[in-house]
Amino acid sequence: MAKQGYDYLFKILLIGDSGVGKTCLLCRFADDSFSSSFISTIGIDFKMKTIDMDGKKVKLQIWDTAGQERFYTITSTYYRGAMGIMLVYDITESKTFDSLAKWLRNIEENANEDVAKMLIGNKCDAEERRAVDSKRGKEASKSHNMPFLETSAKTNINVKRAFQEIAMMILEKRTDKDTDKKNEENTAKNINLKSQNRSYRLFKPNCC
Repeated sequence: MAKQGYDYLFKILLIGDSGVGKTCLLCRFADDSFSSSFISTIGIDFKMKTIDMDGKKVKLQIWDTAGQERFYTITSTYYRGAMGIMLVYDITESKTFDSLAKWLRNIEENANEDVAKMLIGNKCDAEERRAVDSKRGKEASKSHNMPFLETSAKTNINVKRAFQEIAMMILEKRTDKDTDKKNEENTAKNINLKSQNRSYRLFKPNCC
């Protein structure tokens, strides 16, 4: 176990229009609480949650960003360094789904190229008010190569699963990177050893 009490620290960003339920999702996951009277996030806020994954302690630092346009310059700086991004829309408000293109552009412009992404259709408990068919969510996620889940912070549907899945995506990317780095180091070491051996053979003095 690492001295700090966890093996990995993952930074995850929640983005999407104002009112889609980003804060509710975060509070449901981190504190197992829900309130319908949350005010809009001002700028940015975050919570921490440690989970177990494959025998490792993974600490999630989850940033809840403001959806309003006037806070964009504040929140855009937090894309850099984010290892996972959860793009959230409200299934009862079609305009929040229409905004996905804007948010995807923001990711492309500001986030790391290999960031893990997930599309979330929130408030799936309000089926009677549904304005965005789940098929549209699936199609959007497929076209942008990211997994898709419908969630409900209110009734706690798929919330834990969503955060665990994106954490697993990040862990797999990190493991792949560590493996690639180790392979590169081993290759460089082997090349260096061969070079040293060749030099020794070339410059070894004749015995007298």
